[in-house]
Amino acid sequence: MSRRPKPLPEKLYGSTLSWEGWTFRVLSSAVGLRWIELNPTTFDELDERLHARILPDDQPNAATLAQLHEYLRGDRRDFALELDLRGTPFQRHVWDTLIEIPYGETVAYAEIARRIGNVKALRAVGQAVGANPLPIVIPCHRVVGKDGHLVGFGGGLPLKERLLFLERGSISL
Repeated sequence: MSRRPKPLPEKLYGSTLSWEGWTFRVLSSAVGLRWIELNPTTFDELDERLHARILPDDQPNAATLAQLHEYLRGDRRDFALELDLRGTPFQRHVWDTLIEIPYGETVAYAEIARRIGNVKALRAVGQAVGANPLPIVIPCHRVVGKDGHLVGFGGGLPLKERLLFLERGSISL
């Protein structure tokens, strides 16, 4: 009985971005941006979680880092990046809907469910939002509870609040 060799882990390129006391990890593949980690996580921990081999290298992430810095300064509202998204068709539909939320605005989970044409999929929408691999770029921080309160953000509610404040503070009236 022959065993198939275990596939080699995918190579991802990792960068670190620090902002106002938060540290983000940015990972890309040869195709495009794959992951943004908002929690204090090491590349070794991400290797394990993503079953990848992460090589610290800012060059493949140069455009992403530049655009994230512009966004965090309040100078960018939309991102123009090559993405390497991995998710189910349902997740990708939800993520595409998140990208349509205007800068500085918030939308309730129920509204996302309505926009994707399935008002009964509220729980599934919440799970898809929570599975978003590219927070900030795919702006899941703009999704709030039905009463407008801040709920559920992988980077924590203080970061979600800060990102929304950044967006609302940099809108020209």
